[in-house]
Amino acid sequence: MTSALPFTPERPLRVAVIGSGPSGIFATEALLKQQDVPVEVDVFDRLPTPYGLVRYGVAPDHLTIKSVTRGFEKTLSDPRVRFLGNVEFGTDLTYEEAKAHYDALVYTVGASSDRRLGIPGEHLQGSMSATEFVAWYNGHPDAATREIVLHATGVAVIGVGNVALDVSRILVKTVDELRESDIATHALGALEQSHVKDVWVLGRRGPLQAKFTTKELREFGELSGADPVVRAEEIAVTAAEEARVTDNVVKKNLEVLRDFAGRTPEGKDRRIHLRFLVSPVEILDDGQGHVGGLKVEKNRLDEQGNAVGTGEYEVLPVQMVLRSVGYKGVALPGVPFDERQGVIPNVEGRVAGRVGEYTAGWIKRGPSGVIGTNRKDAVDTVSHLLEDANTGRLPLAPQPARAAVDALLREKGVDVYTFHDWQVLDAHELAQGQAQGRPRAKVVHRHEMLQHRRTATQETEG
Repeated sequence: MTSALPFTPERPLRVAVIGSGPSGIFATEALLKQQDVPVEVDVFDRLPTPYGLVRYGVAPDHLTIKSVTRGFEKTLSDPRVRFLGNVEFGTDLTYEEAKAHYDALVYTVGASSDRRLGIPGEHLQGSMSATEFVAWYNGHPDAATREIVLHATGVAVIGVGNVALDVSRILVKTVDELRESDIATHALGALEQSHVKDVWVLGRRGPLQAKFTTKELREFGELSGADPVVRAEEIAVTAAEEARVTDNVVKKNLEVLRDFAGRTPEGKDRRIHLRFLVSPVEILDDGQGHVGGLKVEKNRLDEQGNAVGTGEYEVLPVQMVLRSVGYKGVALPGVPFDERQGVIPNVEGRVAGRVGEYTAGWIKRGPSGVIGTNRKDAVDTVSHLLEDANTGRLPLAPQPARAAVDALLREKGVDVYTFHDWQVLDAHELAQGQAQGRPRAKVVHRHEMLQHRRTATQETEG
């Protein structure tokens, strides 16, 4: 059954947005801003807390980036919108149930998995993805219980994107610097006891091919407790190569790297080594099942700019390896998925072979771009959704009322976390942080989030 008539205030377009990260919020915002179609949006997240990557992915010392949540709060506070946290798509709300209650579904679940290196020794203790490490220090409920003891004096971070720079910077910052961030309390305690002295950031190609941004790179020259170390021969480019560079970010990166290469180290406690033209070939076992070193091969670039091994090897004295070679999407139950690309197959945001289903963000296009990139991406997807709504192409949900969704979740015993619940927790975290002289002290365990809501409710009722 498709819609023959436009949606009305009495029977608005009912949309479920699956995922409350930036893409999900931007899609919701785009639905609210248009005037043609009356709309109600339910934003779901499997975690009690909203904002996804902004809360759990953005570096804890990049607080200005997190200020985007002020706009997100305005969107989720709109009476046409509900946040339903602690609801897992596929179990608490199945695909079939979602189709019964919503005219359109928008999948915005990001890319929560990571790519592997595919080299020997990747299974060793002390080898993990940067994704896991980021989740740990940002207090993601899935990673908060993980015990990471930083006995390593040397750490290799494989990859030259902003995430690689983020984890490296967190590893070499002083405790006083970290206290100015909203890093999770358990991570702050572990980093305070850290033995790390040297961090190697490794790129298999040259500085012109690196993916990080200049602002993040420049921060390494401003750290109070770590010296940046760059080998001049590894960032050498010919005049012809440099003349072909049109990207201003790449040009500025080269300037910063040259500045670092020309510096005399100040003898600070820690060093951050920015290495290029090296590929990891094996993570070495210390004989106890832990990382005992990283064997790398030196590379050269061929005429197409591809890294080619030279047969010259080096072993880095590291006891921890963090791979940061790309994120990858994870399939949702009942939803088409391209395993190779790690995305939901789609045509300009319309899910391939499905009517009334859409996608936005990294799960749509792959892990590229910054937070702002997702706004246009989400707006583009929503424009197609609205086009389908206006032309009667959407299948009408048989049970569209909000009350029907509430009854379903109640019947399943789902402990739904509302946006009001989040606002109470948010205020609590900020107050706790202020008491500690920090921006925020995160509640990191799911059961504590749910318990805090119950306690707050009892206090209000009392």
